[in-house]
Amino acid sequence: MKVIGIEEHYKLPAIAEEHQNEGLDSATELLKKAGYGSPGADGEWPPGINDLGEGRLAAMDAAGIDIQILSHAVPGPETLDPAAGVELARRANDAVVAAIAQHPDRFRGFATLPMRDPAAAAGELERTVRDHGFVGALINGHVNGRYLDDTFFWPVFEAAETLGVPIFLHPTVPPRPVIDAYYAGFDPKISARLAAAGVGWHIDTGVHCLRLILGGVFDRFPQLQIIVGHHFEALSWMGWRTDYSFPIAETGLKRTVKEYLRENFYGGILAGDFFTQEPGAMDPSWSLSFNAYLAMVNVIGIDRVVFTADYPYGNMKACRQFLDRMPIGEDDREKIAHRNAERLLRL
Repeated sequence: MKVIGIEEHYKLPAIAEEHQNEGLDSATELLKKAGYGSPGADGEWPPGINDLGEGRLAAMDAAGIDIQILSHAVPGPETLDPAAGVELARRANDAVVAAIAQHPDRFRGFATLPMRDPAAAAGELERTVRDHGFVGALINGHVNGRYLDDTFFWPVFEAAETLGVPIFLHPTVPPRPVIDAYYAGFDPKISARLAAAGVGWHIDTGVHCLRLILGGVFDRFPQLQIIVGHHFEALSWMGWRTDYSFPIAETGLKRTVKEYLRENFYGGILAGDFFTQEPGAMDPSWSLSFNAYLAMVNVIGIDRVVFTADYPYGNMKACRQFLDRMPIGEDDREKIAHRNAERLLRL
């Protein structure tokens, strides 16, 4: 069975270095504090994040993953000084261009964008899609506490809709005041996990998606498609509540929340994240993960579910094993594995 991984990451080390130069909060440092895994042989974290060549391909082959859609992880260029962000986003995307040229049957790309300069970000999205065959973009959450429902960022959405490509809205750590108010006060490792992969960034991404709906993004760009990972983040259980809490008579929108979720969003399955199991082993909490999948598919439908492994943060073997063992029909399994992604990304 062909398998396409939608949320598969790399890093350009220069981007993390620029974050340090600018004195910005680093999502990487927070995750290190959380104690997930150990650095690789070259000090990179997580191991394999900088590899766009043979090591990554070997890991894909061992797990049974045919294609990865490469995207830059946090910290990305979204929060950098605009001049630095524009240059580094281009360098990151050119690294993906080179990887695709070497292995055109195994890699595709989501553009990374300098979101503090929306015009430049829209131009970079157009360059990567039209000149290099990228299949969309990935944006790492809010931009220094500024969410993408702000019309300042809408040139990027306009470009994506015009090009017919989706945006993957990926988590980043919540704004610092939210971390301090909601997640601080425990052992540093526990607070870090609570603020990030444990709870914080999934809640933040779910709220971010609702802001896009309530802010009128999809009334202005009705064909725009947004992908969110981790079993649809918090939306798989917030959807029902928000659908009746925000009726059209109150919001002034053209559709209900449920209709936007089912017509403008895709969700990614995931099981086995942040080195929580031995290599290749099924996540011991996989039954809970399957319940989350059921909630997601009941909200958006099976035709809008795609496969993700979150490599190298997640364990590709465990995620592929989860896909193979899910108690679902083979037609649905094929949709998740590759058919939905092929339709969405026009592969």
